[in-house]
Amino acid sequence: MYLAKIFVTHKKSILDPQGEAIKNALHRLDYETVENVSQGKYFETTLNCDSEDKAKQITDSICDSLLANPNMETYRFEIEKVGD
Repeated sequence: MYLAKIFVTHKKSILDPQGEAIKNALHRLDYETVENVSQGKYFETTLNCDSEDKAKQITDSICDSLLANPNMETYRFEIEKVGD
């Protein structure tokens, strides 16, 4: 079994209005040193696969087909073996 930790964020070229709103709120709370905030999504999936390579293939396919909008978002993931 493998655990996939998936991080989805806006592409650098895409405006992140929620990140900007968070940054502005932090500035109002006197956290003036904060220069940038990026908001994103985090997912965990458990995969019953025979190999790490297969878990990577499936995770990549899941991200491409459902979890990330390829026009606006990018993703990365980490795979770790869990259980026996």
